[in-house]
Amino acid sequence: MNDENLELLRYPIGKFQCPEHITNTHLKEWIDVLEHFPMKLDDLVRSLTVEQLDTPYRQEGWTVRQVVHHLSDSHHHSYIRFKWALTEDTPIIKYYHEKEWAELEDAKHAPIQMSIDHLKAVHFKLVYLLKSLTEEQLNKCFIHPEHNNTVSLKENIGKYAWHSNHHYHHIKNLLLRKGWLK
Repeated sequence: MNDENLELLRYPIGKFQCPEHITNTHLKEWIDVLEHFPMKLDDLVRSLTVEQLDTPYRQEGWTVRQVVHHLSDSHHHSYIRFKWALTEDTPIIKYYHEKEWAELEDAKHAPIQMSIDHLKAVHFKLVYLLKSLTEEQLNKCFIHPEHNNTVSLKENIGKYAWHSNHHYHHIKNLLLRKGWLK
């Protein structure tokens, strides 16, 4: 497989590009993605067999099961990051090793329904919170220690809307390539 095809498999919707000026329209669109994502994902994976769930979305990539559990773990972290930024002065957030988490027993073998249900709950809470934020709150930030960069809550909303669509398309594209999408 050439580098271009691998890059398309890794980033089926491209890498996140944050607009220089985040508008209310961006925020509304991103929050809409977050609001509907758990049901959209559930609809996509609900009828998959164990064999299909344990198929990697690309060579040397995570299985569909690992992707679903990763989404639950990652979006849980994101929700906590929003809370920290809203209640502390530009906190340094806790980094987690997502690749190692994806190799744990629950990510590799647990039923995906637990993570689907968790995503539904986390997104319900997150979207409720996001819709209530003022402009001042949306401009609050946290520091991500991996790259030592400051991330505004506005930007983080966009990142997690992108993250939702990014992994959704990993799964959807696999299902299309395999002829499993009904």
